[in-house]
Amino acid sequence: MTDSDVIDTDVGRPARKMGFFERYLTLWVLLCMGAGIVLGKLAPGVSEALDRVSVENVSIPIAVCLFFMMYPIMVKIDFKEVIKAGKTPRPVLLTLFINWCVKPFTMVAIATFFLGFVFKGLIGPALDVGSTYTVAGQNVPLYRSYISGCILLGIAPCTAMVLVWSFLAKGNDGLTLVMVAINSLAMLVLYAPLGSWLLGVNDMPIPWKTIVLSVSVYVALPLAAGYITRKQILKRKGLDWFNSRFMHYLTPVSITALLVTLVVLFSFKGKLILEKPLTILYIGIPLLIQTLFIFCLGYGLARLLKLNYRDAAPSAMIGASNHFEVAIATAAVLFGLASGAALATVVGVLIEVPLMLLLVRICLRTRHWFDKGETPLADVAARES
Repeated sequence: MTDSDVIDTDVGRPARKMGFFERYLTLWVLLCMGAGIVLGKLAPGVSEALDRVSVENVSIPIAVCLFFMMYPIMVKIDFKEVIKAGKTPRPVLLTLFINWCVKPFTMVAIATFFLGFVFKGLIGPALDVGSTYTVAGQNVPLYRSYISGCILLGIAPCTAMVLVWSFLAKGNDGLTLVMVAINSLAMLVLYAPLGSWLLGVNDMPIPWKTIVLSVSVYVALPLAAGYITRKQILKRKGLDWFNSRFMHYLTPVSITALLVTLVVLFSFKGKLILEKPLTILYIGIPLLIQTLFIFCLGYGLARLLKLNYRDAAPSAMIGASNHFEVAIATAAVLFGLASGAALATVVGVLIEVPLMLLLVRICLRTRHWFDKGETPLADVAARES
């Protein structure tokens, strides 16, 4: 056994070592935020020029970054496991219920309460200056822009990093992958109509064609590319080569693309962050409360359903985490990189990383709440098949 292998004493199998990027992701996020702020201060024309490179309101630089964020995740998905998951529906149904029947609506309520009432006077009545806020000739108050960014996070479940959270919490990796796949497929159908409806409730003008196009480009395209790539590599090289060689080099690509996107986004927000650092706090508070609430709800329901710990932990974490890559991209496309909505989605990244690490520790400390020694539901289905 090499020094990169660690034995998971609970299941008696080698456990993966976290990659360099994943281990220090919080640090990289902070550095890229700082780099973006410096770039915006020293060379404001650079980010403005990037924002102008677009086709049908879809930013080409963001599209490229988002593709490389999503593609490594999509390549990992084994669609055969989606069929197996149907034999153990409780964890999957739990995440679908939390992600699509609860989470979007609690996000609207919590964000509206804090940003539309509690912090409204502190945020001020200033209008957002995002590039697309002239849609339908409406002038949009800044606090409504922040609420819209929170809503986009609330309707985008399951990020790539949920696989890391599940690993750290000693969850069921196979089940986590299945739930990511199913929620990715659900997003193709539900994201656009749900987002348009909820943002309409927030009195925000929404161009239907743009939101559908953004989801297609940022989810459907990498999903198709990932499926084809995986199929061809397994056919030509086999699963061992795919896991040990291909994914070894591909995994850091997703995080790198995210960090590049953060540099671009924060280059637009450098002045605001330097002048009004409390704005980050105002946005972060409702996102923090939302994440904790959804995690507690999912974790509690998993215990009531008598799920094994290795199934319960990822079920709760998938609900608590956000697909912030899609949220960032959609906010940038709909409202512009310079909008308050885009800032809110980026704050979501900053809040999620340290908070999810805390939730991992909570999971590990509460393992005794669940039956020890019970075989995870997804493993049972795999053996029976």
